[in-house]
This record gives sequence, C-alpha cells and structure tokens, in this order.
Amino acid sequence: MDKRITIALAGNPNSGKTTIFNNLSGARQHVGNYPGVTVEKKEGRLSYQGYEIKVIDLPGTYSLTAYSPDEVVARNTIVQERPDVIVNIVDATNLQRNLNLTAQLKELGVPLVVALNMADMTDSQGIKIDYRLLSALLGAPVVRVVGTKNLGTQEILDAVLGIAQGDIKLTEKPLRYSQEIEEEIAAVQSLVPDRVAKDEKLGYINYPGATRDEAEKRTAAHTRWLAVKLLENDREVLQNLNALPESKAIMAQVEKSRRHLAGILGDDPEAAIVDGRHAYARGISQEVLTYTRDLGPSITEKIDRVLLNRALGLPIFLGAMWLVFQITFTLGGPPMEWIDAGFGWLGDLLNENMAEGLLKSLLVDGIIGGVGGVLVFLPNILLLFLAIAFLEDSGYMARAAFVMDRIMHRLGLHGKSFIPLMLGFGCSIPAMMATRTLENERDRLTTMLVAPLMSCGARLPVYTLLIAAFFSPGMAGNVLFSIYLIGILLAIIMAKVFRTWLLPGESEPFVMELPAYRLPTLKSMVLHMWERSWLYLKKAGTIILSISVIMWMLFTFPQVDAQGNPFEDPSVQMEQSYAGRIGQFIEPVLNPLGFDWKTSVALVAGFTAKEVVVSTLGTLYSIELEEDEGEAADEAVPPDSETGEEAVSEKVEGESGPEKEEADSVSSFADRAREQSGFTPLTAYVLMLFTLIYVPCMASVAVMRRETNGWKWPLFMIGYTLVLAWVVSFAAYQGGLLLGIGV
Repeated sequence: MDKRITIALAGNPNSGKTTIFNNLSGARQHVGNYPGVTVEKKEGRLSYQGYEIKVIDLPGTYSLTAYSPDEVVARNTIVQERPDVIVNIVDATNLQRNLNLTAQLKELGVPLVVALNMADMTDSQGIKIDYRLLSALLGAPVVRVVGTKNLGTQEILDAVLGIAQGDIKLTEKPLRYSQEIEEEIAAVQSLVPDRVAKDEKLGYINYPGATRDEAEKRTAAHTRWLAVKLLENDREVLQNLNALPESKAIMAQVEKSRRHLAGILGDDPEAAIVDGRHAYARGISQEVLTYTRDLGPSITEKIDRVLLNRALGLPIFLGAMWLVFQITFTLGGPPMEWIDAGFGWLGDLLNENMAEGLLKSLLVDGIIGGVGGVLVFLPNILLLFLAIAFLEDSGYMARAAFVMDRIMHRLGLHGKSFIPLMLGFGCSIPAMMATRTLENERDRLTTMLVAPLMSCGARLPVYTLLIAAFFSPGMAGNVLFSIYLIGILLAIIMAKVFRTWLLPGESEPFVMELPAYRLPTLKSMVLHMWERSWLYLKKAGTIILSISVIMWMLFTFPQVDAQGNPFEDPSVQMEQSYAGRIGQFIEPVLNPLGFDWKTSVALVAGFTAKEVVVSTLGTLYSIELEEDEGEAADEAVPPDSETGEEAVSEKVEGESGPEKEEADSVSSFADRAREQSGFTPLTAYVLMLFTLIYVPCMASVAVMRRETNGWKWPLFMIGYTLVLAWVVSFAAYQGGLLLGIGV
C-alpha cells in the first residue's frame, strides 16, 4: 500500500484555513507560486501513523466558478494535482454561507472531509450543531475543530486516513436543483460522451486506486458537473470544450437550454443555479442548527459599533497605525543596537588583524559595511511584520477596508483594494498579487499602479538610518508615521487621477465579509512574520550582498588617474571612481532636491532593492570615514595644546565602552553626511520622500509584468513614480528652504 497521501485545504477567506494548515504542517512549509501564475502556493508535510502526508493550502475562495485567478487556481489544483482527499474548512459560526463552497466541492465529486472550525465560538453564541445529521446530509465525515487551540487536528487526519484506506465509505448525496433546471441538466448531460467527460482539461478526476464501479460513478458525476458548468457559462469549461469535435452539438443544446431556462425562470440560468446552491446550503443549515438561547448582539457586533462608527472609525484606524510605528521604533531600538555592535566588533577585529589592501577593504567596507548595514534593521522589520500579522489574524484588517471604503469608493476604487494596499506595508510583491481578488480589471490595474506608494519593509532601513541620524528620539515615531501617511495620501490621490482619466469606468459595489474578532495565536503570527522576514534575509544574503560588492568596486576603482598616477587625495579618488562619475552625471537632475552625487549613486543602486540605498551609503561613508580617521591620526597635535587636549579627550570618550558604539556609528554617519553631502534634517526627510515614491524594487516590476501579461503597465509605473518622486521632493525641499524648516 502506498504510504503517501496528498490532501488539499479548501475554504472561504477568514475561515481559519491558514491556522489549520499551520497546525498540520508546523515549520515544514514551502512557499512558492502555482505554475504559470503569481498566486501564492503553500505546501507542507507531516508524518502520521506511518504515512507521509503532503498538505496543499488552496487560495481562500467563495466559489469554484472560474471568475477570478483564485477560483481558477483552486479548481485547477484539485483537478490537475488530484489530491487524495479535500479537507473543506468551514466557519461553524457562518455555516450557511460556507456550505455554498461545500456544495460546489460535492458537485466536483471529490473525496471530502468537512472540518467545522471555530466550534468553540458556536457554544459561546448559543448555537448547537448536529454533527451526525450534517455528516449524513453531506455524505462526508464532519469533524469538530478549534484551530486556534489546535483541537481537532488529529481527528482531521484520522478522517483523511479513513477515506484513503477505504474504512470510511462516502455516500452519494448529489445537490438537486429545481425540476426545470434538472431537466436541462439531463438534456445536456445526455450529449456528453464518456470520452469527453474523461478529458482531463475538462476537470475529470480519476483518483488512483479507484475500482471500476467507482470510476463509472465518477464519470457519470462528472458529465453532470460539466452540464451544470456549461449552463453556468463557465468560461474555462467552454474554452476547453470548444477544442473537441463533439463541442458543436453539445453547445447547440446548451444554448437551447439556456434560452429555455431564461424564458421559464425569468432569470439568467447562471443566477438560478447559484440560487439553487444557496437554497441547498440554507436547507441543510436549518436542519442541523438549533439555538439554545436568544441571540443578542455578539461581542463582535458590540466592538464594531465603535470601530466602524462613521465618526470614530478613521481616527481609530490612524491611531492604530501610529501605534504600530511607535512600537516598531521603540522596541526595535535595543536589539538593533546589539546587532550593530556585533558588526562593529567584527569590523574592528578584521581591521586589527588583516593587512591593508583590497581584500580588507572589500570585507570591511563592502560586505560588513553594506550587508551589515541592512541586517541591523532586521528587528524593526520583524516587529512591523508581527504587527501586520496581528491586525490580519485578529480580523481588524477587514474592518480597515470597510472604514476606508467610503474614501476608496469616491476615488473610483473598490473597498477591497485597501487590503492589497495594506499588504504593501510589508512588501509590494504580495500586495500586487493580492489584487487578483478584485474581479474588475480596472480596479486591479489601478491598485497595482498605486500599491508601490505604500512604504514596504525594504524602505524601513532607509527611514530608520536617516531618522536616527538627523531627528531626536522623541520625534522618531512621528517622522516615520508621517512618511507612511504621505504614502497613503499619494496612493489615494493617484488612484483618483488614474480612475478619472487613465482607467475610467464604474467601480464594483463593495461587498466584503467581516470575520468575527479572534485572538491570534502566537504560533500563527510568528509563522506569518517569519515567512515575510525570510524574504528580507534572503535578499540580504543574495541580491544585497552582490550589489554591495559591485558598489564597493565602483567606489574603489579606478585607483589611478588618467596619467597612471595613484590618487593622493581620497576625496578626489572617490569623485573620479566609476560610481562618482555615474553620480555626477545624474547630479544635475537631483541637485534641485538637495542631493549631491553620492546620494544620486545610492538612489540609482536602490532600483535593485530599496535596502541597497542603506548599504550603498554604508559602503560610501565607511570608506571615507576610514580614510578620514587615518588622516586625523596623522594630524594629531601636541597634548599640551588646548585643541589637542580636547581632541584626545573626545577620542578617549568615544572609545570608553561598547554601549556607545551605536551612537558613535549614527553620529559618524550624520557627521560625514553633513560634511560631504551637505545633509540637514530637511535633506534627510526629502530623501525619505524620494525613496518612498520612486520605482519599487525590480522584483516588483517583474511581478507586475507577469500579472499584467506585458511591459506596458510596468514601464508606465516606472515612469510615473519617477516623475512624481521628483515633483513631490522638489516641492518639499524648496518649500522647506523658503520656510526655514529643517535647515
């Protein structure tokens, strides 16, 4: 007997599917993309009773009808990867709505286990579910689950093994529609031969190990499913059927049946079939649900009266975001200092024990100064992602979309667009991928175009470095909050511009489920945080390391002038380096923003990844700092001089203990930036603005190309963000100079 089983988790968004996936797979997870699309694919593995079980986490979806990429991927994964068992995660507190997806899985004819999640909440709400009756009505095992407490996980696995081993026999409980629809389903089904029904592209599922009788039953069930899909006008099924020679006769009957149903029912056949599924779910719910007490307002409803209040909702949301950034900066400070001290110790160790030369410069200035300068900000990244995970898992993120819907709708966007924009605080890539939940193509494009204006985690190191160097600790959180707020405002403004002139048209009405509030589990939040942070670490070890080495080379070479003589003045060598020449070529364009050639080089390097702006500045100023320290040692004055005594005392104080290394590092960067590049708090703020607005990382550009199937929109996004960044930064810098702010 094969000891390997593949199961797939299917469920509505906010049904707790991801929590159960984490309970099943633990840390043994792999995240990638489904073949040919950028929809995220999660897989995990576990061992249970001698079986190696592979778990596939399907995208959360309300339907298996091929309207959105999520729906297509969920259905095609079931059909093409053929998991042995589908575990349907159902929110027990919203049984009727969730059973609509269950009905569609039953129609598809897949081996099914139904897991009623959040079962503890039904008890507290006075809702009683007859599990045995529900199992009998569905013809599938039903398991009671509390995902947040890891209860019911073993029962799910036992049911899966029971089906896979044949110990649990699934009964046929087909969904039946009205007499008129059933007659037309039979008419279409009669024209679908077994050869067509068994075509894999049309969704036929022939599970390994099925007996002849089981295979015949599945073929008959699938011809019925095809007939239903054709009457629903399912575009995927229609497209695949048209390639077969039998399609002409079948489609003639489909058109005849659709016209007949429209005439009798006075409604589109697709809507009538959907209503039939709703009636099926409603009927089962009424049979199995009883209420033990009068249901007054739930805790969720009481909280929503405050959080969704028309007057208080927006201020509360802004206050929550302000608190997130304060926590990110305050709690992230001490561990950031420890990491910085560690890299400082490593740099000092190499400085003391290696001979002068290019290798030492590469290790100390290029790698430690570049990659180390980025990894220092890992605590801030972890805290930001942890806070976002809490907002998502608690159910508040959906409320944020609801609160913002009025504003979004006035801009011509769907309220659901706010969810991808919020995800942009973590990374622009999943933000763009999340737009696939939007059915309107104009909404999708507009959201993708403005998503890069939300401050992703990669920009946070730039903000942290500049804020720590040029602003007081008391102002740090407020400055960071203002940058994030400006990104939100710019995204809103540009969305209005695009929907008015570039992508005009009516926006979709806002319909979105508001899940019940729940206390997120630490395990779930940590897993979400780690998944996103791991991408940051991988970039530091690959892209950022490579770019840091390249930037070090560009700063270091050539080391001789046109006549072949070594440069005597380090500053001249820096200006004549390849990086210096690139920066000086761009400098005239960026000079009105207060940027010199050094800052220009850092911004060009930031095209690859925004963290590289920090590593480039770190490489640049670590090289110059090392050279200037050497010059300062050569120019030491006698101890009896007042000036010399002062210098010596400062030197001793600076080396008094490791607790001052972080302050010295930031102070050194600030001093170098002021001296070499003319930095002021105003310049630092403008640099943060430019970093916020201009082109996101090249990986985001590549994802947008795949999402839009071409280069038209990615190139437009690159162009408009560059122009917008220059205009906003110019206005901020020149306005600040006129008003004397931050100079």
